[in-house]
Amino acid sequence: MQKYRHSVICTILLVLVCAACSSSPNTSQKPASTLPATANPVTTTPTKVATPVATATPATIVTRYTSRVRLSGNYSPDDMAFDNQGNILFSDVKHGTINRLNSDNTVTQLVSGLAEPEGIIPLGDGSMIVSEQGTNRILSFSPGGHTPAVLRVLPGTNSTANCKAGIDSIALDPTTQTIIVPDSPTGNVYRLSLDGHKMTLLTSGLVRPVGAAVDAKGNVYLADECGGAVYKITPSGQKTRLGGFGMPDDVAFDLQGNLLVVDLLGSAHDLIRVNQATGKHDILASKGFIEPQGLLVDKNGHIFVSDDSANLIMEYIPA
Repeated sequence: MQKYRHSVICTILLVLVCAACSSSPNTSQKPASTLPATANPVTTTPTKVATPVATATPATIVTRYTSRVRLSGNYSPDDMAFDNQGNILFSDVKHGTINRLNSDNTVTQLVSGLAEPEGIIPLGDGSMIVSEQGTNRILSFSPGGHTPAVLRVLPGTNSTANCKAGIDSIALDPTTQTIIVPDSPTGNVYRLSLDGHKMTLLTSGLVRPVGAAVDAKGNVYLADECGGAVYKITPSGQKTRLGGFGMPDDVAFDLQGNLLVVDLLGSAHDLIRVNQATGKHDILASKGFIEPQGLLVDKNGHIFVSDDSANLIMEYIPA
């Protein structure tokens, strides 16, 4: 992700309630693997998986959360995803690894030797798809595998120029069983088949598309980090701009169907909830993140935010 560094603020505050407890992870590492200079093309199609997507419900909106630290120190967590057992997987761009955060808050290294891994999509057969920012490629790992195959090389080129770093997050569209791929350097967003063979343009003209999420109706939401907006793309192709953000980096949905956004603008550093019916923005957490990156919601409505500069994964629990 495009990095914006700011002074470290040592506490995470919640707007209404914030109670923190922390535990430092222990590490259980598997042997490191190095990405080969030339990876073989993928020849098998990953097993499809129907990922649950939050839909709007009549449940009362959550107004209070408590918080706890799930990961602190030693790691720089970026994007996150749930594996098939409900554990959090997280990428570490700085160390080139994909890791699993276990239920006891220990960490198991799954893959190493990657060139700035970002987005993660675990599939139902245990295979995994990862976006690699340093090479602007989509990689595929077989179940339990450590050596990737190249699923797709994207048109854009990773650059140190402002807002031109390589691919960021990716998302599974469960309504079409395809991968949503924001090609961050070009501003284009593609739809990619699970086997990597077919890639079609979904939308273009964004400044730096990064995080993506898909709702139950097949609407795609895209965080335009350098464009200060989130875009909604309907299945028919209609594009709507949702403004009022600084530098949105990732998007997700809570259990009531509200849009969640992490904003890494220096003056914000917010976890934001957007009521799409009214357009109201609520700040759920702020004044403590350094560079909030990943965003995840579990089946109980717990919200997880990763911050690669503060070396944290925070969990926000409905009170």
